Amino acid sequence: MNIKLEEWIIEADITSMQLAMEEGLLTSEELVSIYLERIEIYNPEINAVLEINPDALQIAKQLDQERRERGSRGLLHGIPILVKDNVDTGDRMHTSAGSVVLADSFAARDSFVAAKLRESGAVLLGKTNMTEWSNFMSSTMPAGYSSRGGEVRSPYEPGEIFVSGSSSGSGAAVAAGFAAAAIGTETAGSIIGPACQSFLVGIKPTVGLVSRAGIIPISVSQDTAGPLARSVRDAAILLGALTGMDERDAATNASHGQTHEDYTPFLDASSLQQARIGVPRHYYKHLDKERLAIMEAAIESMKQQGAAIIDPIDIYVEEQAWNNDVICYEFKQGLNRYLSQTADSVPVHSLHELIAYHEAHTEIAARHGQDTLIRSQASTMTEEEYRQKKAEYSKAAMERGIDYVLEQHQLDALLLPGDIDGMYIAARLGYPLVCVPAGYSEQGSIDSDGDSTKGPFAVVFSGKAFSEPVLIKLAYAFEQATKHRFPPPNPFGLRSIIRKW
Repeated sequence: MNIKLEEWIIEADITSMQLAMEEGLLTSEELVSIYLERIEIYNPEINAVLEINPDALQIAKQLDQERRERGSRGLLHGIPILVKDNVDTGDRMHTSAGSVVLADSFAARDSFVAAKLRESGAVLLGKTNMTEWSNFMSSTMPAGYSSRGGEVRSPYEPGEIFVSGSSSGSGAAVAAGFAAAAIGTETAGSIIGPACQSFLVGIKPTVGLVSRAGIIPISVSQDTAGPLARSVRDAAILLGALTGMDERDAATNASHGQTHEDYTPFLDASSLQQARIGVPRHYYKHLDKERLAIMEAAIESMKQQGAAIIDPIDIYVEEQAWNNDVICYEFKQGLNRYLSQTADSVPVHSLHELIAYHEAHTEIAARHGQDTLIRSQASTMTEEEYRQKKAEYSKAAMERGIDYVLEQHQLDALLLPGDIDGMYIAARLGYPLVCVPAGYSEQGSIDSDGDSTKGPFAVVFSGKAFSEPVLIKLAYAFEQATKHRFPPPNPFGLRSIIRKW
């Protein structure tokens, strides 16, 4: 391996990769080869990549030839991207949601997300490990665990730093320099959580901005796919490639006139000068001293950049119960629909059959139980009851939630700590979130779940539906003013050289 290239690739951004290919200094084939070699050498320690696309090098060669003959398709031409294992790819890779039950399942066609990535010229490098069934299988399953892939570990300090969210493999892989960026999916915290704890930028789009067609589902109300990347620019580039209307997903109808194929014009480093940002202190109460200090430093930095900070503010539905019954109903309906369309060779074709398979193969398929699956299967909610319950949960969140508070205080966004607690209100409404690295907790503490809070920490910008341009502006301005991100320690990165406080 070329050592200089190996060092450069760890933190290289999409723009510089594209420039190198345009100038003939690098090919997509070489780029893919470097990432594949890094995965082969380092992935066994962190277990982030579940499967390699056997056609990745050939695809890269074809894209190199296309560049020479017809020019580039755009910023993602020839760029290697990893996708989460619940995203259908109509190729020689499997789609299993991390489950051994679907270990031999091939999708009949690309998901909307995979198709859009291919259209943009990206190389689908492989599938990332994930919390099995997007962490909707068992209440005792560790974050990052799957029966097919094992446990994802943090590249920052494997075994010491907790990983969170079902897109944990996508986060760990990008942090370790296994691809330029990755696709994750989120129902509540599963893009933002892994991005925060991997020192990455994560964008959880508004539900409807990116089609969910061809993604193994949890909730039709809340599911979305989105990018995890090492910079706001890279995340914005990837987001633009994913948007668009899709007849297979009715939620995308709401995005008409709200989408952008290019979000890079919103990368405004001065945008904090005019911003009004609210601080909902309810979501800061549980932070330990180190993480609270990181948030206070972030707030001070934004003030220095000219932002007006409204502190504190109250979100009036902070204590509202979570909508588990609605989610269980949607999961049962959605998973039955997905499994019914899998090939005859797949051993299960319904949630009922999946539970039965787990009971018959507990040691290999259900080591941590399946109480969440059982609860979903037991749901007897009718369609009418479902619609009523969903409306009840949404009503309070809409009338007294994010929109209400933003309008009451004339805010551009809310500022949340980079953990799961503050993300549920946005999740319930299908609203967007963007997280940015904000600091590193050196000592950490043990939280209420028994997990260490040591490691990377982030700020999260929250806004109303389809406010991605505003959130990207604020995230980019904060990133450029602070530049907290540094890569993991060797062998995954060059922390001693690049680290910045």
